[in-house]
Amino acid sequence: MSKQQAPPADEDTTTDDTQHMTTTAPDATDDAYLEIDGLTKVYDDGDDSVVAVDDMNIDIADGEFLVFVGPSGCGKTTTLRSIAGLEEITEGQIVIDGENVEGQAPRERDVAMVFQTYALYPHMSVSENMEYPLKVRGMPKDERDRRVRESAELLEITELLDRQPKDLSGGQQQRVALGRAIVREPRVFLFDEPLSNLDAKLRVHMRTELNRLHNQIGKTSIYVTHDQAEAMTLGDRIVVMDEGEVQQVAPPQQVYDQPVNSFVGGFIGSPQMNFFDAEVDVDAGEIRTDAFTLPYPEWMHDRIGRGGTFAAEFGIRPEDISVEGLDEDATAEDHATAEVVVVEEMGSDFFLTLENDGVEYQAIVEPNTNLQRGDRISLQFDLQKCHLFDDDTGDSLVYPSDR
Repeated sequence: MSKQQAPPADEDTTTDDTQHMTTTAPDATDDAYLEIDGLTKVYDDGDDSVVAVDDMNIDIADGEFLVFVGPSGCGKTTTLRSIAGLEEITEGQIVIDGENVEGQAPRERDVAMVFQTYALYPHMSVSENMEYPLKVRGMPKDERDRRVRESAELLEITELLDRQPKDLSGGQQQRVALGRAIVREPRVFLFDEPLSNLDAKLRVHMRTELNRLHNQIGKTSIYVTHDQAEAMTLGDRIVVMDEGEVQQVAPPQQVYDQPVNSFVGGFIGSPQMNFFDAEVDVDAGEIRTDAFTLPYPEWMHDRIGRGGTFAAEFGIRPEDISVEGLDEDATAEDHATAEVVVVEEMGSDFFLTLENDGVEYQAIVEPNTNLQRGDRISLQFDLQKCHLFDDDTGDSLVYPSDR
């Protein structure tokens, strides 16, 4: 599914001229402020049809920062555009503050959208760009000036108000685009990969700024990204999507620690989770893979409750494998030996590519570890943090989904 074209920068999606910015974020346990109820979007193309979003159901709390993350074409941008009213949905409804907004034009929904492209008018100053959507609505000049001034102070761009967009850096242009959304004082902010055009260092800085802004403004915000670092650092909760379907909705750390399927486990985390075809022998108390054999943890057995022998996919993150030393004869049952194939020096960590009997996987170790390619090393696995996934469906056997 290709990304849809953004509407013009002067698309005004708010109607309320009296609502003002709050200074603290509401309690995330409040009743749902925005409800996505059975949202389905199907694109028909002659004899073919593509289900971009399939029966999505999510309640979003007042003041919550919700992040949609997933690979390209998973349906996250279509979801955002459906909330904004830029897409006509096939089934379901969207409710904002108790009001079903289906059938309303974008400007009637009282939402503000920040796009990947800054879309600033080159012939207007920063101040004029920020006030333009208010001017279109006929707002009095003194009120426009007040909102622009407050937003500029919040974004720390007051000294830029008289400049032209061509005189601004990429980060400054993005702040102006944010300011143009903030001055509208909408019910909901929608962000469509707003940082993707910035360089890596500036993206990290702007993530921090977005967090600060959200804490100060406290508005319900929905953010779309393919960058898992943005999702993990910005979201109160994150929604992991794949092929139009919601895979998991949970706080970032829960998604990381307790992925409900192998897709989530592999998508969230860098380097990604290691996966191994495994045979679980309950009677012998073993998890056997082609690379090593490990004990079947008691906590995992208690959660799964199966007996006998069954096939599964064993998962463990690289940081949960530690180097014990150069002991080729290690025999402890939660150990394995491996050959170092690649050492990647990343500064704060070393990424190791390891090999056992033709099976490669990764571990992360401290940078002062004196390891070289070809070394035979002993490893220890943190069995409190390992995972088992159903061999057929990929669903987690230890953290089942309730979706």
